[in-house]
Amino acid sequence: MVLYIVGLGLGDERDVTVRGLEAIKSCDKVFLEMYTSILRVDKSRLEAYYGKEVVVADRNMVESEAEQIYEPAREGNVAMLVVGDPVCATTHTDMMIRAKEFGVKVELIHNASAMGAAGCCGLQLYNFGQTVSIPFFDDNWR
Repeated sequence: MVLYIVGLGLGDERDVTVRGLEAIKSCDKVFLEMYTSILRVDKSRLEAYYGKEVVVADRNMVESEAEQIYEPAREGNVAMLVVGDPVCATTHTDMMIRAKEFGVKVELIHNASAMGAAGCCGLQLYNFGQTVSIPFFDDNWR
């Protein structure tokens, strides 16, 4: 019984790592956090590729009702999918801490992120100073 926090990478449903795909396929519930970054494909493509129903976790669920995500991991495997890499947003770190305090085992599965992708351009991240997350507005949150 594990809460997997799985980085999806930067492209599409096929950018998940082999380890991430195996974790997702082992899960009873799969959530997709979609407010800290933009998913470039429709969630239906994730569902078809992963063979699992994917529940969209909006900002309110992830920040104020996170127990809906990590409590089921006491009884079975649960995945929270994150665009990019899970440790690039404090929201995901907060969920890891809360889940562990609740007695849930947490496993991180890393992937490519915008932070790492900057290196492809020859840029050095330490030259940029502090970084921030900019959540995306939608019809339900501003």
